[in-house]
Amino acid sequence: MSRRSRKAVARSAGGDRTLTTLLGLVLVAASVLALLVSYGVFGSNRAGRPLIDPIAVSWVSTHVSATRWIAIGAGLVLFLVGIWWTLRSLRPEPRPDVSLSELPGERLTVEHAAISDAVRHDAETIDGVSRARVRLVGTPQKPALRIALTLVEGTDVRDVWADLDGRVLARAREAFAVSALPTAVRLELDASASPTPARVE
Repeated sequence: MSRRSRKAVARSAGGDRTLTTLLGLVLVAASVLALLVSYGVFGSNRAGRPLIDPIAVSWVSTHVSATRWIAIGAGLVLFLVGIWWTLRSLRPEPRPDVSLSELPGERLTVEHAAISDAVRHDAETIDGVSRARVRLVGTPQKPALRIALTLVEGTDVRDVWADLDGRVLARAREAFAVSALPTAVRLELDASASPTPARVE
């Protein structure tokens, strides 16, 4: 599965993973440095010194007020970063509008709702499909589709997939002027049935 196809299956958590990885690398580097110092790699005198440098302890003792304000400022910064990270993770997934005009000076933008409705209408005309739900995700430059189809009992899934890929998605690819449109398709027999694993184009 390509990276673009993964965007169709689920919301990307790349930013969160990147921040978490960077934080983990910083902590690992600090831990390795502390171990090297404790084993005397940087000299036995440095390894025998207290964990907190006496000079730093002396400065804190003589500048209590400044130390207090520094600690409060650092705490506020960490608090704000945590709030920002939480809001960023919980914000609704963007639904991009797509620009179909490639000529300079012209701008033809189609809203995501119109695109989703058009694909949904096409999907509901497939034999055996009783209901369809469509969501446009990704970015305006790299759109992707998520489609959930509710099938009538006894429907041949292969026929549904062939019609979906050969007609509905082909029309969507033609509208976007792209050769490949990442699409996650979830199939359900009814509202209470468990969905089958997603199939990605």
